[in-house]
Amino acid sequence: MCAYRSLKALQALARQGPPFKDASAMCWTERRKTKQPEGRFLLPQAEGRQKVYFENKGPFVGIESCILLWICGSGCASEGGVLWYDQLWRDVDSQSSSVAAGATLHRLLLSYAPLQSSNTDPTMSPQRVHYLLSDPSSPSSSPVRSCSSGIQADDDLKSMFVGTVMRKIKSRTWKKQRYFRLQEDCMTIWYKSKKAGNTHSTFSVGDVEAVREGHQSEVLLSIADEFPPDRCFTLVFRGRRGNLDLVAESAGEAQSWIKGIRKLIDNLENMGQREKLDQWICDWFKKADKNRDGQMNFKEVQDLLKMMNVDMNEHHALRLFTMADKSQSGTLEDDEFVLFYKMLTQREDVLRVFQEYSGDGQKLTLQDLKDFLQEDQLHEDGVQQYALKLIERYEPSDTARMLQAMTFDGFLMYLSSPEGSIFNPTKVELYQDMTQPLCHYFISSSHNTYLLEDQIRGHSSVEGYIRALKRGCRCVEVDCWDGPNGEPIVYHGHTFTSKIFFKDVVTVLGNYAFKASQYPVILSIENHCTVEQQKVMAQHLTQILGDKLLKSPLDGKIPIGLPSPEDLKGKILLKGKKIGGLEDSMNGVEDDPLMGEVSDEEETAEIDDDHHRNDSIRHRAKKSKQCLSKELSDCVVYCKSVHFSGFKHSRIHSKFYEISSFTESKARKHIREAGVEFVLHNARQLSRVYPSGLRTDSSNFNPQDMWNAGCQIVALNFQTAGVEMDLNDGLFSQNGHCGYILKPAFMRKIDERFDPENPQNDCYKPLSLSIQVISGQQLPKVNIKEGSIIDPLVRVEIHGVPLDQTKQETRYIDNNGFNPVWYDTLQFTIHVPELALVRFVVEDYDKTSKNDFVGQFTLPFTCIQPGYRHIHLLSKDGTSMHPSSLFVNVRITKLT
Repeated sequence: MCAYRSLKALQALARQGPPFKDASAMCWTERRKTKQPEGRFLLPQAEGRQKVYFENKGPFVGIESCILLWICGSGCASEGGVLWYDQLWRDVDSQSSSVAAGATLHRLLLSYAPLQSSNTDPTMSPQRVHYLLSDPSSPSSSPVRSCSSGIQADDDLKSMFVGTVMRKIKSRTWKKQRYFRLQEDCMTIWYKSKKAGNTHSTFSVGDVEAVREGHQSEVLLSIADEFPPDRCFTLVFRGRRGNLDLVAESAGEAQSWIKGIRKLIDNLENMGQREKLDQWICDWFKKADKNRDGQMNFKEVQDLLKMMNVDMNEHHALRLFTMADKSQSGTLEDDEFVLFYKMLTQREDVLRVFQEYSGDGQKLTLQDLKDFLQEDQLHEDGVQQYALKLIERYEPSDTARMLQAMTFDGFLMYLSSPEGSIFNPTKVELYQDMTQPLCHYFISSSHNTYLLEDQIRGHSSVEGYIRALKRGCRCVEVDCWDGPNGEPIVYHGHTFTSKIFFKDVVTVLGNYAFKASQYPVILSIENHCTVEQQKVMAQHLTQILGDKLLKSPLDGKIPIGLPSPEDLKGKILLKGKKIGGLEDSMNGVEDDPLMGEVSDEEETAEIDDDHHRNDSIRHRAKKSKQCLSKELSDCVVYCKSVHFSGFKHSRIHSKFYEISSFTESKARKHIREAGVEFVLHNARQLSRVYPSGLRTDSSNFNPQDMWNAGCQIVALNFQTAGVEMDLNDGLFSQNGHCGYILKPAFMRKIDERFDPENPQNDCYKPLSLSIQVISGQQLPKVNIKEGSIIDPLVRVEIHGVPLDQTKQETRYIDNNGFNPVWYDTLQFTIHVPELALVRFVVEDYDKTSKNDFVGQFTLPFTCIQPGYRHIHLLSKDGTSMHPSSLFVNVRITKLT
C-alpha cells in the first residue's frame, strides 16, 4: 500500500475548492446495488498537481459522486497503493443521495484521516489517472474506460447519449426511421430500427473521416425538396465504405449530432499513444464482458483470449488471471484487467534490446541511449540533442526525466512512436524540390474516377472524385456525353453504369481539389459531346472554377517548357483536345471549330491488340472525326492530348505541352522494345497510362512497370483495393502526401540513357537489404469462426525494376496472432534503390487453400529508417489497424 505523508496537505488543497470540471480527466459509470462501501485512492508519483484515481471496491446506492482531487509534493505510486476511506463513504451515504454527494465528499475530506497506510518505493512509474462518476439511473457499463469529463459534460454529447430518432436515407424512395445513440465509451454509435425485434447495428467513431452538413451528397440532394438542409448531414467513412446519409427531426438535433461527432473525432485524433491503447483495451473488455456487469470471470477471460488471437493453455491463463486478481474476488475489474493485459503483452523482444544497452537492467542513461541510437539506429548528427528530445517526449517517469534517463516504458513508447517507425518521419513531410518541370514528377492519378464499382454496371458518383482528391490524387478523369436538356453527363459510355451531371463533377472539383494538397490538379477529359454541349462544358468550367482554372500560360508569354508544381499551386489544368497549338492561341490565330481525330484513349488502342473485343467496347473503338468547340479548346493549355506516332516522330515533332495516352499493353510493349527511348520521352513531356478496356471488373495493372519507364500519369481504379493500390499509396505516402513525387535524377536528364530492363550502367550502385522479422503484435482475426486463431507469416516483397522484383517469407507461427515471434532474417539485393518499393504483408497460413490477407504496409525503399523499427499495419482498404504491428531490425549496406 501507498503512504501519503500527511492528510493535512490534502486537506489544505481541498480548501481551495474542488476542481470538478477538469476536462482531461477520465470518467467511468457504474451502477451500485448494495451498501457496505469500501474505497481507495491510487496516488500517482508526480511533481506538482496531479489527479487522483478513486476506485470503489464495494458497491453502494444513492450516491452520484464526482471526485476529482489535487495532490502536491512527491506523493508516491505503485500498483495497489491505497488510502482507505470506508468511514468517509458511510458518512456520505448517510448524508447525501444526490449529485451533491461530490460536494459532501469534498467537505468531509477536511475532517478524516486515512485508517491505514504503509510505505512503498517512490520511484515507481506513475499510474493512469481516472475518476469515478457513478450514476444510479444509468445501465451498468464497463468501468475500464468511458469519456473524458470535459467531453461527457458537453451538451451535444449529452443529447447523443440520450439518443435520437432520425431517418436513414439510401435513395429518394428508401427512407427508414432508426434510433441512434452514442454509447458510454464515447467511441461507438448504436442504432436500431423502430420496429420491435429488429437487430441493432453499431459503428465506431474512429471509422468516421468527416461530417458534412446539409445536402452534400447525391442521395441528400435527391430529396432536397422534401427535407431542408439544416436537418440533413452525411457521415463519411474511411476507406471504401459507403456514406451514411441522415435526416434529423429538427435542425437543433442535427446540429447536436454534427458538432458532437466532430468533437469526438477531434478528441480521437488528439489522443496520445497511451490513450489509444486504453481505448483498444476498453474495446476488448466490452467484447468480453458479455453480461455487462463490469467484471470478467475466468470463462470470459478464456473467451477473450480466443477473440484476441491468443492460443494459451488453461493452466497458464489461470496463473495470469490469479496474479491479476489482486482483490481475490474471482473476477477482474478496472485496474486488475489492465494489469492482466500488461502481463499478457510483456515485450520480451524489446526488453532484450533494452537490457543489451542498459547498465543496470532498469534504465538507459543518456550515454546508453546515445550508444543505442548511434550503433543500432544509425543516427549520426546531433545524437545527444536527439536523445534528450526522446527522453523528454516519451519518458513517462518524472524522476527518470530529471536524471536524463529512459525507463523500459519510455523505450517501448519511443519504439512504438512515429520516430520509431520504419518510415523515416523526415520523408513524411514535404521534402522534395517542387520547382522542376511538371514532367519530372510521378503524379497520383485515377482512372474513370466517377465509378465506385465495376466498369459495366457500376454506380457513377461524385463521391469517387471526393475520395480520390482527399487521398491526394492529382489527376482525375471524366467521360463526357450529351445529356438531357442540354446538360452534359458523365458515365462509362455504351455501358449500364449510372449517369451524373458534368456540372456536379466540376462543383465537387472546385470544392475538394486543394483540401489534401495545394499542388495542381489535372482534369483529364474524354470528350464525346456535340459542339453545343461542349460549350456548356466550357461555361461550367469557367463559371464554377473561376480563377482556379488555368486558361492561359502563367506569365502571358509563349512558354518554352512546362511549369513546375510550385508554379501551378492552386490551379486546375484541363487535359484534352485543342485546336492548333499553344503558340497559335498565344499569337491570336483563331479557327472555326476544328475537325480532328479523337485522342488515343478513345481509339482502338483502348483494347489490347491480342484480345477479342466485345460488342459494347467495339462502339468505343470506332475511329471518327469530331468537332471541337473553341470555348472548350481554349481551356486546354499545358496538357494537349495527341496521338502517339512513335518515339522518333515525338523526338522531332512533339511539343513540350503535348501528352499521349497509352493502354497498359501498349506501354509494356514500348518498355520491352524501346525502354531507353520511353524514359527519354518522359523526361521531355507527359505520358498517361490507363487500364485495358477488358478490365471490366475495375481491376488494376501493376503501376511499378510504368514508373520504371518514367511515366508520370499512371491511372488506376482507386475504388479497387489490392497490391496495385498498395503500391500507389506507398509511393505517394512520402513528400507530404502532396500527390507529386520527384523522379530520380537519371530519369530527368535527356543525356542519360537509363534502361529499366538493364539498369547496370555507370550510375549502378546496388545495396544490400537485411530485414530480421522479430515479432508481431495484436494481429486481427480474419476468420469470424468462433475459436479460430490465425497462423501468421510475414512476406516481404520488393517492387522495382525487373532485376529487383522478388519476395521472401518467414515461417508461419501456429495459433498465435497476438504476439507471434519469428526472429527470421530475409536478405535482398536492391539494384535500383531510387525506384524500389518494399511491401510487408502478413497472411494467415492455410495448407489446404490460399492464405488469407491480414494486413500490409508499403513504403519507398528510400524512406526506410534502419535499426529496430515498428511497422504499423494497414487494412486492405489502406486504413489504420492500430495497434497491429510488426517489430523488425533493418540493415542497409553498400555492395562492393
